[in-house]
Amino acid sequence: MTGASIDLNADLGEGFGRWRLTDDEQLLSVVTSANVACGFHAGDAVTMRRVCALAAERGVRIGAQVSYRDLAGFGRRAMDVPPDELAAEVAYQIGALEVFARAAGSRVSYVKPHGALYNRVVHDEGQAGAVVEGVVLAGGGLPVLGLPGSRLHACARDAGLPVVPEAFADRAYTAEGTLVPRGREGAVVHDPEAVVERSLSLALRGTVTARSGEAVSVRARSLCLHGDTPGSVELARRVRARLEAEGVRVEAFA
Repeated sequence: MTGASIDLNADLGEGFGRWRLTDDEQLLSVVTSANVACGFHAGDAVTMRRVCALAAERGVRIGAQVSYRDLAGFGRRAMDVPPDELAAEVAYQIGALEVFARAAGSRVSYVKPHGALYNRVVHDEGQAGAVVEGVVLAGGGLPVLGLPGSRLHACARDAGLPVVPEAFADRAYTAEGTLVPRGREGAVVHDPEAVVERSLSLALRGTVTARSGEAVSVRARSLCLHGDTPGSVELARRVRARLEAEGVRVEAFA
């Protein structure tokens, strides 16, 4: 055994009405934490209820994936939202998901921003502070999942909230340890074997190869497996199987 452990999270509940993007049922057999869309970039009441019930049944931790209000753009468009409004909307999303989590016999255990908001709070103090204010407003002192070294994590620590550093095996990194924006060529790693090897490197060594070719330190407690890419379920299974074969414990973060 290596003594290493990692949480596997995935974005789930990313559907609306009759449209479904993620294979929630299959991914919930692989991951240990579920980032559930709360209705602002995807998700609706029926979807949230269904995913929470499935997650609770399988012992998967439920997290609120909060976003800018952007259904049309899937939460990936840059927006300028006043901090007080953003804080209220973050709290609103957490509260909505909490209803369904508790109805399923579970609870919301953490918060993770989505898409454009996730990238914005890496550097933007004002937006990061607003997200943290929203988490505090929702109550419970929930852990905040995000990029290591982000303003989001700095603000969360200042507010007394636990932070959980996260890494992405299928996203390209800059030499500074930030994600290459999705609009740029090569931002997403599509080769399954490369994703598996990067997962192993992140879990065992806390490093990932940047686009520049150099090894970058990314010390993460949770690894995101995107559920909105073709073949995502099989890839997630391959990642988990390889991690466990190398002696890495796959378990929810403490």
